[in-house]
Amino acid sequence: MSNEDTHESPEYKLGNHAEPPAHKSPWVRIIVYLVVVCALGYVGWRIYQNQQAAAAASTRQAAALLNRPAPVQVVPVTQRAMPIYLTALGTVTPYMSVTVKARVSGQLLPVKFTEGQEVKQGQTIMVIDPKPYQAALDQAKGTLAHDVALLKNAQAEYARYKALYAAGVVSKETMEADEATQGQYQGAIESDKAAIETAQLQLNWCYIQSPIEGRIGLRLVDPGNIITANTTNLVIINQFRPISVYFTLPEDQLPQVLAKLRADRHLPVDAYDQADVQKLATGALLTADNQIDTTTGTDKLKAVFNNENEALFPNQFVNIHLVMEDRTNALVVPSAAIQSGLQGSFVWETSSDAKGTTTAKIQPVKVALAQGQVTILDSGVSPGENVVVDGADRLRQGSLVIVSQARQSGGGQGAGHSAGGQGAASNASGQPAGKHQHKEQQ
Repeated sequence: MSNEDTHESPEYKLGNHAEPPAHKSPWVRIIVYLVVVCALGYVGWRIYQNQQAAAAASTRQAAALLNRPAPVQVVPVTQRAMPIYLTALGTVTPYMSVTVKARVSGQLLPVKFTEGQEVKQGQTIMVIDPKPYQAALDQAKGTLAHDVALLKNAQAEYARYKALYAAGVVSKETMEADEATQGQYQGAIESDKAAIETAQLQLNWCYIQSPIEGRIGLRLVDPGNIITANTTNLVIINQFRPISVYFTLPEDQLPQVLAKLRADRHLPVDAYDQADVQKLATGALLTADNQIDTTTGTDKLKAVFNNENEALFPNQFVNIHLVMEDRTNALVVPSAAIQSGLQGSFVWETSSDAKGTTTAKIQPVKVALAQGQVTILDSGVSPGENVVVDGADRLRQGSLVIVSQARQSGGGQGAGHSAGGQGAASNASGQPAGKHQHKEQQ
């Protein structure tokens, strides 16, 4: 056998056992791609369907909410007399205040008052040890007695020497010397009398008396201390009845105040608490300062209150209402009812039909001015009509509403604050200052 028969080449053996490479058909890939695209399309279609369903549900829910009545609180429009006033922040000040000091030095004896009590003018409230001043007074009186005796002797001597001179026994010089001695003693007596008055005055000053009628404060020095004249503060006395309040107004409001003050000397002034709700006292404007503060552009005014019930206390901060006029038959609504839109100021007015369905509508109004928590209207509504004060942000024109009456605040006639503590009476062709402005719902 030949070598060609017994030995096979490696290529031949390998060729007998290896399979030829397989080639995939392109249709398989096309089918796979189509399946993937269909799956993605189905998923996208399902997402789109779910979004459409959710949008439709939201629309139905919004429509249901829109058709559901909105709860609101209303207040009827009232017609009443309203005071027109300017507001300011005031400080209560005693009508008279005295810081008591001793006019003589010495030891302070037990006081003759109870802290916080009412004292009368001229009432003794403190005593400084009078013994040294009593001794000085007695000494001055003794000196006077001594000089009076010397004067009496000098007058006798002068009378004798005058008679002797007339008889020609003594010289004229001797008589004139006795006359001069008599004059010296007369001058000494006058000086002694002045010393007695001074000593008596200092003795009187030992008994410290109240210079005014008022309420005494806490003592600043305890008994037993040595007091220095005109230096040590002993106690403060403040007059409560009457009492005054100082406040400031801008210079542009000053002319109308002065004009009213000249025309009518009695301008009412109301003092309210810090919340500007509760009226504490009623007084009258006394006067305005004679110059404007150039640093603030304001002028200081003073009002006086009888303060019989002592509702006003020194250094208390109060809100001042300076009443300029009383407007009768004013249309009044709460300031919370006033809204602002593109057409100007308006209110939401509610009305009911024959079936008892209550709806809200926009009612344009003309605002005259704002007075704290209430606003005065010139036109737009009538007395007795209901206006919305709470829940207006959920309303549309013609919305169904469920009405409930709002509680009226106690300070409806003038409670509230004005910007910067200045005039609350704002010209109101638009929205009153300081209130939240709502946009009109279209």
